[in-house]
Amino acid sequence: MAVLITYFFTPLVLMLISEECHDEFFVKFNILNVPCLKIAITKGLGCVIIVGSMIVKVPQIIKLLQAKSGEGLNIISLLSELAVSTFSITYAFQKKFPFSSWGEALFLAVQNGVLVILINYYNKKYFAAFIFTPIYCGITYFLSTPIVPIYWIVKLQEFNLVFIAAGRLLQIVDNYSMGHTGQLSFVTTLLITVGGLARVLTSLQETGDMLMTLQFVVSSLLNAVILAQLLWYWNVVPDKIKKKVQ
Repeated sequence: MAVLITYFFTPLVLMLISEECHDEFFVKFNILNVPCLKIAITKGLGCVIIVGSMIVKVPQIIKLLQAKSGEGLNIISLLSELAVSTFSITYAFQKKFPFSSWGEALFLAVQNGVLVILINYYNKKYFAAFIFTPIYCGITYFLSTPIVPIYWIVKLQEFNLVFIAAGRLLQIVDNYSMGHTGQLSFVTTLLITVGGLARVLTSLQETGDMLMTLQFVVSSLLNAVILAQLLWYWNVVPDKIKKKVQ
């Protein structure tokens, strides 16, 4: 039975680790306890990923607002990414995984939703921009209820690999065919790639779910390709911008 000594930071620490690990670190001062260290690092990394996910798409959103254009962003790719986040949320929710293992999916879904609305708006598809939010929220709520059997939620999660591959490959092909990356944000892509790699480790430690882990592996690899394209086309100026300058 753990003997819990309370420090001012104890409530915060107990959000990340158990009472037993708290005592190992702060009562026995056994900071090299390997099992507790693994838990603490994994939980801490998961929280960092979630906090980062709150703003990871902000540079991309700002770039669109400044350019008043969604050029270079494939909306099908974004919708695929949104589907991945949504299925991950409902799968983790139904499986009762800790929020630290999937919370970033929620914030990514919100930000991707904003991007979809902006792209539709700048493409003068005002009706699509207007109805997107209520339709998406309705679908997400429905999938999160017990009405949908867990069997189908698992199947949707399995399809995530297809959505990830299709969405990222569409963006990669678009970048290659255009010869530039348009309004794609380097900062956003870099953060998502790094976050995905970190999530591979936390997913293995916190859930042991190979389906979720494989999803992060595939996503990170394909995001790395898009990141390489951003670097390759760094100094390429789109034709539309060239014409405006001329």
